[in-house]
Amino acid sequence: MQQSLAVDNEAESHPVALNAQPREWQEYLIEAWAMGCFMISIGMVVVLLEAPVSSLHNSIQNETLRRVILAAAMAVTAVGLIYSPWGQRSGAHMNPAVTLAFLRLHKISLRHALGYIVAQMLGGVAGIYLVWIVFGATFSSPPISFVTTVPSDGAVIAAFFAELLMSALLMLMLLVSMRNKRAAPYTGLLVGVLIFAYISIESPLSGMSINPARSLASALPAHKWTSYWLYLVAPILGMQLSAGIFLWSGASRRTSCAKLFHSSRQRCIHCGFTPVSKDPPSI
Repeated sequence: MQQSLAVDNEAESHPVALNAQPREWQEYLIEAWAMGCFMISIGMVVVLLEAPVSSLHNSIQNETLRRVILAAAMAVTAVGLIYSPWGQRSGAHMNPAVTLAFLRLHKISLRHALGYIVAQMLGGVAGIYLVWIVFGATFSSPPISFVTTVPSDGAVIAAFFAELLMSALLMLMLLVSMRNKRAAPYTGLLVGVLIFAYISIESPLSGMSINPARSLASALPAHKWTSYWLYLVAPILGMQLSAGIFLWSGASRRTSCAKLFHSSRQRCIHCGFTPVSKDPPSI
């Protein structure tokens, strides 16, 4: 995590690469892989914690404790993906709302943003289907039901504002941390802290999504679109609000790139940075 975040002067003066680099589709595949891994992780952990046939579920009777364990598992998953070599390569957005916020800040090109968003959605869906193949009816039936995100009864409006607020705070934290050279290496850890807090505290209200691709991945096989608009609109709107604040304040000029963790060992298709090594890792 202490890897150098140095980006050459030319890269910093051109936040979005003007010329497409070869094999940029690899970054798209990484986004699909990362989102797929996240959904596989949440699916497996929820099965272990909530399936009536699970010995772990039967041994941990306290619902709050099970939720905290889930929160910790998902926080560790997110942090691991962000700091993984492949996560460092793509920037580990894993969320269309994050990608769209960086697009508004002119830190990612429209072409790359579209590639990322499509990949995130496809990767998330693939991850859920893989868990379904492995666990079958245990995963698709209640109480798990494909780990769909639905608001608690009669709390649609409250869930909307909760999702909006959580999304805005997450994006604001990302931007503030990434523009600070000392804090930037720990941005991924801060993401993990927020995910842990959100799932532990807020998930009974909205299911804690803050990610249109995450909710889509579960809703599609479940054919359950209850209040899906909430999980599409609130995260995007919340993160756009934070991006707008940074544009208005001028702080976005000091956010050099769209990567959550900018490693000097990985190329960057967003700012044009090329590592010293002539043979960067490929997938």
